[in-house]
Amino acid sequence: MILNRAGLPPAGDQPVVECRDPAGLSAITRPGTALALWRRQPPSALIEWLAAQDAQQLPHSRLLVRPADTRRAVTSVMEQSGLPAGPMRDWLIGDIEALTRAFAAITANETVDIRLEAVSHDSCWKFHRDYVPVRLLTTYRGPATEWVAPAHAEAALQAQKDYDGPIERLEAGDVAIFKGKMAADADGIVHRSPPIAGTGQTRLLLCLNSPSDVSPEPWTSSSSE
Repeated sequence: MILNRAGLPPAGDQPVVECRDPAGLSAITRPGTALALWRRQPPSALIEWLAAQDAQQLPHSRLLVRPADTRRAVTSVMEQSGLPAGPMRDWLIGDIEALTRAFAAITANETVDIRLEAVSHDSCWKFHRDYVPVRLLTTYRGPATEWVAPAHAEAALQAQKDYDGPIERLEAGDVAIFKGKMAADADGIVHRSPPIAGTGQTRLLLCLNSPSDVSPEPWTSSSSE
């Protein structure tokens, strides 16, 4: 794929756009673009470190934060979960902060709804479109989000577990911004969480949304006290 200097493919009506850096995720703002995908390889040491952690110590929280407060808020969450301090935890916190800042800039929001989830069951296993304008997803541990190309969307929605058509899969560390049902200029990408019930696996998922009526109260430094 030919990329321009901003790390984006040439402009055009492309429902799925791949980019090479976080700035390229802004392609999601283009009319007709339903998925902006940044395929990346996180440090192998991080993947190994997270895989070795007790699932009970993986962070699980929801926060509404200003980008400038992200590092302090997420650090507090990880302290409370018991995830061991060190270089790998610092990398994870820094990555969440960077993605939160990027998402806030793309969506022009002053705050971001952060969900950091440890998932060991079949959460959101059905093919669906999110009821949001846009949503950022990345998986740090375990199998990542599955999605289908727009041409196969209706077949996947109708067949669900019986769907036997092509399925695209993100890898751990990949960053994707999906448009949802509330987007004005695209139908939204049909996707699902990978079924993992009974496998003994626990995923660590980061989900970023614009603030909404169901967001928690804004985080403050006293929230962690």
